[in-house]
Amino acid sequence: MKTKAKRSISVSLVALTFASTLAACQSNSNSSSGTQNDTAGTTKEHRTLTVEVFDRGKPGQPDLNNNFWTKYINDNFGKQFNATVNFVSVPRAQEVDKLNVLMAAGQAPDISYTYTQGVVYNYVQQGGLAELDSVLKQYGTTLTKYLGDDVLKYGKFNGKQYSVPGKRTVLAGSNTFIRKDWLDKLGLPVPTTPEQFYNTMVAFKEKNPGNVSGVIPYGYSLQPSGPGLGYIPEAFKPSNLTEEQFATLQPQAIWSTNWNMPGFDKAVQYMNKMFNAGLISPNFATDKDGKLLDADISNGKVGAFQTNWDGPYRTAPGTYANLTKNVPGAQLIPIDPWQNDAGKHPKNVYSPNGMYIIIPKTSKNVDLAIQYLNWMADPKVTLFLQNGQEGVDYNLVNGVPKQTGTTNSGDKMMTVANNLDYDILSNGIELGDQQKNTAAISAGYPGYEKDVENALKVGMVDNYTTYFYSIPNAADAKSNTELKNLSAQMLAKLIVAKPAEVDSLYKSLVQQYMGQGGQAVQDEYVKNYKTQNGK
Repeated sequence: MKTKAKRSISVSLVALTFASTLAACQSNSNSSSGTQNDTAGTTKEHRTLTVEVFDRGKPGQPDLNNNFWTKYINDNFGKQFNATVNFVSVPRAQEVDKLNVLMAAGQAPDISYTYTQGVVYNYVQQGGLAELDSVLKQYGTTLTKYLGDDVLKYGKFNGKQYSVPGKRTVLAGSNTFIRKDWLDKLGLPVPTTPEQFYNTMVAFKEKNPGNVSGVIPYGYSLQPSGPGLGYIPEAFKPSNLTEEQFATLQPQAIWSTNWNMPGFDKAVQYMNKMFNAGLISPNFATDKDGKLLDADISNGKVGAFQTNWDGPYRTAPGTYANLTKNVPGAQLIPIDPWQNDAGKHPKNVYSPNGMYIIIPKTSKNVDLAIQYLNWMADPKVTLFLQNGQEGVDYNLVNGVPKQTGTTNSGDKMMTVANNLDYDILSNGIELGDQQKNTAAISAGYPGYEKDVENALKVGMVDNYTTYFYSIPNAADAKSNTELKNLSAQMLAKLIVAKPAEVDSLYKSLVQQYMGQGGQAVQDEYVKNYKTQNGK
């Protein structure tokens, strides 16, 4: 099972050697030397703008600096602003390391980006990024209107705008899915509370409505990208936390564990109870890539599970398609059983920002870079970059683009859905209207359109985002990988422990966790919260 959590990466930065380049470029925050802007915002001298693009290594992909999309950009933005846009490819899997090297050498593209806040913050601390407040005000009217303050704030550090965050158009994180045909066969209602869910899992085990060998009522696996319990802890977390408790105790990433969160121990006990009753995947601790769980779901052995909000409908690994092929009549539906003490079903969803777009202070084209992003914020440009040419690459059906398949190969190949490596402002389909966005998203899952629309709706009930920190947690960046691995080990031990031993084992393991970096992370959240709020 693949989780799509916001990642918090342990970053070891290359030392930034900006001293010589910064001195020569202090005056280049608005335009290159000798270049004047005319009244239309274009430049009289021809300039070259460099823009980062992810190289995803997709078989058959075109030249990333010379294809249908780059020609469109240069034929439109380039001609309008008397500029040539050159794309600098960076391997997706090594994007942080590569960007560090380019920044250290003073060779980073005019428009660079990363998904990691800590990387941006370190560049800010080193004085390596251009301040964007004044240039955004002068050249970014359309851009700032499109993003709005709720998104732009994620690019502010120490009260100044150092990054232009992309806009995430789908915030849903995950869902719990259940075999509705099993419920129907047993005459059971859809569970809406943890107690009802547990009793339903017991019924699935005892009555085995799928008549399968090795029935698994609740499918579960521990995964290194985010070892956790999904949304189960939401049912046990008190609803009356103060803002400071919410900010300093709440995990900063979907699916993360937080051992100090009130009620998390109760969620662990709940999972322990399920395991000891034989209700969850027996191999959950060793299924670290989720492939065994995917196979069990596909083969009709699993009654319920948590995954990405759209997980079953994806073509890879294609669990729903495989399930219905192997078990005709099987039906999966998203449910909402993790009700808390206030009768709500809270869900930690993604923050509204996507990638962090940055402009190095060494750039001589800060103004042109913002003009490029401002041009990209035009709805007509977004529509083209995400879909291509109407009547050729897509057709509008009820205002929603339906792809014709021409962008799957050749010069027009999109190496990622919605062409997000070129349309870097939008992390997801963007049609300027949430209802149209939802319809367009659903249309991307042929045969499951209504299911996907419903799953998105369920995944956003009582949603919230984690507290916004303008100051990244350096202790978390340093210890994140080690603490994730330790959390996985702790969960595995606690889930399989004897029920009478869970409480004491929990306390001893948490003490170990705090001693190995957890306390430092916690202390820094408290310190950053107080600093950010002037306490």
